[in-house]
Amino acid sequence: MTTGNNWYQISNIEEIDSPALVVYPQRVEENIRQLIGMTDDIQRLRTHAKTHKSKEAALLQLKHGIRKFKCATIAEAELLAQAGAPDVLLAYQPVGPKQERFFTLISKYPDTIFSCLIDNIEVAKELSGHFLLSGRQLPVYIDLNIGQNRTGIQPAQALALYEAAAALPGISIIGLHAYDGHIHHKDLAQRTQLVNEGYAPVEELAAAIVAKGFPKPIIVAGGTPGFPVHVQRKEVECSPGTFVFWDKGYSDECPEQPFIPAALVITRVISLPDSTKLCLDLGHKSVAAENELAKRVFFLNAPELKPLGQSEEHLVVEAGPGHQYKVGDVFYGIPQHVCPTVALYDNAITIEDGTISGKWRIAARDRSITI
Repeated sequence: MTTGNNWYQISNIEEIDSPALVVYPQRVEENIRQLIGMTDDIQRLRTHAKTHKSKEAALLQLKHGIRKFKCATIAEAELLAQAGAPDVLLAYQPVGPKQERFFTLISKYPDTIFSCLIDNIEVAKELSGHFLLSGRQLPVYIDLNIGQNRTGIQPAQALALYEAAAALPGISIIGLHAYDGHIHHKDLAQRTQLVNEGYAPVEELAAAIVAKGFPKPIIVAGGTPGFPVHVQRKEVECSPGTFVFWDKGYSDECPEQPFIPAALVITRVISLPDSTKLCLDLGHKSVAAENELAKRVFFLNAPELKPLGQSEEHLVVEAGPGHQYKVGDVFYGIPQHVCPTVALYDNAITIEDGTISGKWRIAARDRSITI
């Protein structure tokens, strides 16, 4: 693995058209090793596929002994099954046509145990009805709202849903899902306090479930910012995802975590609109644009560049008076948010020992693979 300040340099960069997504598999493996080293039991890792969306990244995790996975789409679930993942949680409540797709997925890949989320009894009954007819049992988790206010049921109301779902045939209620993706604090002590406060009702709910005579529920909790906190809980499965590629956002926000950037965007200067500005071929279609303009990409070999404007195919940056940049110059950028950036590309070009080694297909960027 190439190390040092110029680890990202590609010797045959002239062979890569821009904009492009490049991945460094040796650094991906280092991130996987770091993740495993942070937990006492690899069976407590349930990594999220939303970041990489590629079979190759899943295979690397399987190679290192990770067996449980989490995803957000049917395509991601199918990709994991194609890689041979034995245990996949669809961290989403299937509604409408997605239910039929989920049923088809389960039938097509019998070697993978699939599960999903529910947060209301109506969907639980719909799932129950199908699986009762099929003669199978679908494992389900209750999705809890612990502060993000996106999906899930309040923990105080979840015991009744747990009991009602447990009485339905065709599904098997096995656990709780608690995602605290709303907690973003650079100070680890403050982040820890907020994560613990959000998790406290989950612990109370789990105790109430056991008191009702049910088996101890499996708890899947947290994402990347809360991982250092949740990994200390012996009863919790942790589901970070961004660790695999890392990005500028979490590098700044979670400096206590040992992961290294393993995916970059490549861009070139395509025009010099005036004496101080550069225009790059890195528009909205090439790097995630949900953050403010100044926080979308950071250039490793040109950190002084300041974004001024972005459109679909162009990014205009301020280079300052007297700069020496010219048309054709290449910049290596760390995305602020790598997950949606990866989803903008069909393929990632792999770089090993400073040179092009192949491609990873970002297969699950599509809404559907075969189902």
